[in-house]
Amino acid sequence: MDRLTEIRLPALGAGMRAGLGGGYGLAGLRADIMAGLTIGTVAIPLSMALAIAIGVPPQHGLYTAIIAGALIALAGGSRFNISGPTAAFVVILIPIVQQFGLGGLLLATMMAGVILIAFGVSGLGRMVMYIPYPVVLGFTAGIAVVIAVLQLPDFFGLVIEQPGVHFPDKVAGIVRALPAINPAELGVGVFTLVILLSWPRLRLPIPAPLVALTLAALAGWGLERVLGTSSFSVATIASRFSWSTGALSGSGIPPVLPELALPWRLPGADGLPLVVDFSLFRALLGPAVAIAILGAIESLLCAVVADGLTKTRHDSNAELVGQGIGNLVAPLFGGITATAALARTATSIRSGARSPVAALVHALVVLAALTFLSGLLGLVPMSALAALLLVVAWNMSESRHFRHTLRSAPPGDVAVLVVCFLLTVLFDMVIAVAVGIGLAAALLIGRMAGLSHTRQLHKAAEPLLQGLPDSVAVYDMSGPLFFAAAERALAALRVVDPGVKVVIIDMGDVSTMDFTAIVALQSLIADLHSEGIAVIMAGLPARIILKLKRAGIHPQKGQLAWASSLAQAGARARRWSAR
Repeated sequence: MDRLTEIRLPALGAGMRAGLGGGYGLAGLRADIMAGLTIGTVAIPLSMALAIAIGVPPQHGLYTAIIAGALIALAGGSRFNISGPTAAFVVILIPIVQQFGLGGLLLATMMAGVILIAFGVSGLGRMVMYIPYPVVLGFTAGIAVVIAVLQLPDFFGLVIEQPGVHFPDKVAGIVRALPAINPAELGVGVFTLVILLSWPRLRLPIPAPLVALTLAALAGWGLERVLGTSSFSVATIASRFSWSTGALSGSGIPPVLPELALPWRLPGADGLPLVVDFSLFRALLGPAVAIAILGAIESLLCAVVADGLTKTRHDSNAELVGQGIGNLVAPLFGGITATAALARTATSIRSGARSPVAALVHALVVLAALTFLSGLLGLVPMSALAALLLVVAWNMSESRHFRHTLRSAPPGDVAVLVVCFLLTVLFDMVIAVAVGIGLAAALLIGRMAGLSHTRQLHKAAEPLLQGLPDSVAVYDMSGPLFFAAAERALAALRVVDPGVKVVIIDMGDVSTMDFTAIVALQSLIADLHSEGIAVIMAGLPARIILKLKRAGIHPQKGQLAWASSLAQAGARARRWSAR
């Protein structure tokens, strides 16, 4: 037992403990309840809209906000993160639903939950934050474009007979269907869009999505009653979706609590229960890894932003464990993929949230709406939800930062941004991130290699070198020595003036050395020795000397030596040259 206690695991519930500590009282509880009520009203329409956007019934988005939102708040490492369905996952989850159905999506989400827990337990929370900003901005903007385009059929009331699988095919299908725009659907969508954009300017405490969707539902219902369905008809959640559970059935959203249901017993893409075997897990492993990576990025970026707004600090590894627990358990109750939502988190903070209690209250608000208001939620028009997601996509695109990066960033970073954006739109986010990180790494390697160089010092201009005989040459080497820079940095030493018998290499400014550089240095020393030239390396840090010794490079009397300083190297060079 004593050995087990020595293992350093992420502190589960670090966010909850931090939020409830330090004098948390009734004032903090009241602030959290008010913030939770506000963010809960925002989460209800967004959860439904995002579930519909990936191709599953809207109640599964509500289940996610309830189950995953509460569990992640209890087990995560951030005091302020609000978790639930997010727009970033739409691009990844649509292909999973199309290929494996609802059951496959929930199973992939559970697998991603296990991977997220492994990330957190192994301490990889900090590693996720090393993804370059142009990569994150590029794939985020690309996801926003895809989400916006996917909402156009519902916004315009289009019927797409052949929607296509790839993004260009989807765009072509929308263009072909444009002549058949439904004026009623478009009118409701534009009406909702105007309210969503104008309501925040009034600075009233009621969230814009709640007002916009309520007015859109009333407008659609009222106009259908006045004008008749033959003249004015809009698709709603109730007209688009139906449900059945046991002996009960209906349209819209079921007014029942989330029930335990094993994902592999739910229908796949063919409508039949999944066949659980190794091939299924192998097919879902790639999507699960993509879900886990994106979930980790989104959650930790959200936690960083929340820390900046509140002057607090989160536990990144505990947050990944909390996200993993939420995504592992929520699918057992019909919840889809969840992660921290930046917009909802920022709204919660601006509404006065003090601790994860606000996220718990938000989950209870969604639960109450599911139980008591499911009939009213079914009246929300599909075009109104599409308008809401258009606004979400615009906010997600970070268009101002995108344009600023294009104008002001170095050409290499602009290339990474554009490539990630195009790959996300035309292919998928996983390819975009992989290629983007590869390009960014290549740029970094090139820039670091440019910092490494070697130059010959003029002895007359250096006080420490004055008086050295002509048979001693001194070189200054600086910068990191690694696989991309080693040969370039050592090239100057391969051509030594005739008559030189001792070479001093001042390596005090060499910050690091990898094994490629060590092998190149070893080859250089051997070449110089073959020409009868001794080598003295000055100023090497002890850690690099240890690396050289492990690689088999040891001092040799009269041929190879270390020196702690350039002055010591000069004194030794004089003695060797005299002999």
